[in-house]
Amino acid sequence: MSVEIRASDEDRQRVVAALQRHTAAGRLTLAEFAERVGVVYQTRTLADLAVVLRDLPAEPPDPPASAVDTGGRQLLVAFAVALGVLVLLGLIMLLR
Repeated sequence: MSVEIRASDEDRQRVVAALQRHTAAGRLTLAEFAERVGVVYQTRTLADLAVVLRDLPAEPPDPPASAVDTGGRQLLVAFAVALGVLVLLGLIMLLR
């Protein structure tokens, strides 16, 4: 992708979100964050946006959606099993 391409609002929002994560990780102070966000909203090209993140480490890519969905399904199955056990225990206690 050419860096001379004009930045979109979505590109700017993505960079601001990255700056928020870097600030939360302690890599930027709040003052640095505010200054860089101001620069982000004045940028015109992707090259200008890249400068804002130049001295920060690259973030790991987001996990694939299938990996996130698998974790959610596993949690749902565990919850269903626990609920089933509680219902069975309740029935056993009622029958005694």
